[in-house]
Amino acid sequence: MQCSYFDAHACRSCTLIEVPYADQVRDKEERCAELLSAHTGLQWLPSVRSPQEGYRNKAKMVVGGTAAAPTFGILDAEGRGVDLRGCGVIAPGIREVLPVLARFVTRAGIAPYDVPRRRGELKHVLVTESPTGELMVRFVLRTDGPVARIREHLPALLANLPRLVVVTANLLPEHKAVVEGDVDIPLTERTTLAMPLGGIALDLRPQSFFQTNTRVAQELYAQVARWVDEIGPASVWDLYCGVGGFALHCAAPGRRVVGIEVSAEAVESARHAARDLPDVEFAAGDATRFALESTEVPDLVVVNPPRRGIGPDLAGWLETSGVRHVVYSSCNPVTLAKDLEAMPSLRPVRGRVLDMFPHTAHVEVAVLLERVVAPR
Repeated sequence: MQCSYFDAHACRSCTLIEVPYADQVRDKEERCAELLSAHTGLQWLPSVRSPQEGYRNKAKMVVGGTAAAPTFGILDAEGRGVDLRGCGVIAPGIREVLPVLARFVTRAGIAPYDVPRRRGELKHVLVTESPTGELMVRFVLRTDGPVARIREHLPALLANLPRLVVVTANLLPEHKAVVEGDVDIPLTERTTLAMPLGGIALDLRPQSFFQTNTRVAQELYAQVARWVDEIGPASVWDLYCGVGGFALHCAAPGRRVVGIEVSAEAVESARHAARDLPDVEFAAGDATRFALESTEVPDLVVVNPPRRGIGPDLAGWLETSGVRHVVYSSCNPVTLAKDLEAMPSLRPVRGRVLDMFPHTAHVEVAVLLERVVAPR
């Protein structure tokens, strides 16, 4: 993939963009295989490849410049805005609305946040596109001062962008390197974005996590669901469940599924999506604490932790719990390998690399584990 921003050294985020895509995937396969090479019985399925362009369903644009001429992209080393509206990995449906949103910022007179001087208001514009083309836009502000102006000009924006169905103002008063704050002010009647995926109607609220690559996410959920259906467990836990993607894809008549997620916002999204499924329930809480305090042990556990992995406490519980099967979806094969070392009674039998982030070193890998030694 050719990128003028990369060639001009304006943005170097896609560190592998000059590497042929087939080589990128092969290198990720080899890296995962090497990290898990101690597990000799592991069968690797063919990798899932991604489109090389337009695969990101979410754009996290740092806003710079001025209200009259805002930039959407990143900041350079001096804190000045670098405009990346034409970024090739962002979904075309998002790219086409970024100029419209930039004009909205100008009309509403919202001053971009000046990082070096700690002045201004608008820090980020976050845009998410659903598989149906609907959009969620979040304006990340230093204070709620501009909210009235956003409300004033919002009807014209909605008329101009009929695909735009969810708009919020997110408040991030602190001066720190994070994308969003804790408070979202809804500005539209709808507050959730429907994310239909593989026949499952997921719901996405403003602060809920969703996989960035829709096509590869669909393959990931489908693969895990196939493994689970082959085993046929009567009970499943989905730990770190997010908006319930794995739990809902693994649901089946007579199968009790419980999803645990620390984000209450994500849990509300998951509950809404599961409203017609009596055997599926979700709760907000810490995944490790839930497992350690539970008096029940399910037949199968799905874990999809952040990059730090599940950690020694949850790995220790899985090792001694008697759980027959575990499906581990990892965005960091290094911590995956470390966690597997702490669960020697659970043997990886199948694995699959899923290239969620082309042109970068990041990779998703899913592994099916089965118990080979009874717990002590």
